[in-house]
Amino acid sequence: MTRIISEGRQATWEVGRRLGDAVGPGMFIALGGDLGAGKTVFAKGVGAGLGVVEVVSSPTFVLVALHESGRLPLWHVDAYRLGDAAELDDLGLEEAGDGIVVMEWATRFVDGLPADRLDVLILDVPGEADARFIDVVGTGPRHRRLAEVLGVV
Repeated sequence: MTRIISEGRQATWEVGRRLGDAVGPGMFIALGGDLGAGKTVFAKGVGAGLGVVEVVSSPTFVLVALHESGRLPLWHVDAYRLGDAAELDDLGLEEAGDGIVVMEWATRFVDGLPADRLDVLILDVPGEADARFIDVVGTGPRHRRLAEVLGVV
């Protein structure tokens, strides 16, 4: 596991941007953390690293937002409103192909996620209002290398 300490929103965004710079085709980023932890801020950073020009905002009500203006398509997913892992199949993520999937609230449905993915858990730092721990784990060979890249500051 790689643990990164973020001192605030801008730093969380920057970690996401670094990830967006480093991702390759077909990668899956599973975001977890409490409400307000910074999952969407992180996803915005990934979009910036990919060169997405349109606004990346939380797709809570549409569930999936596709951004195709970057070097790779970004499939930004919000699984918060899903009832169970079976509903993941209805999102059409198999069409993502060589795109990048960034799924907020993915930790709710670990059994329905790809075996090779990057798990990113954003946690409050006790006693620090804006600081976050960003724990990154690659669950397969491609994503483990990506976690190592993020660990290099």
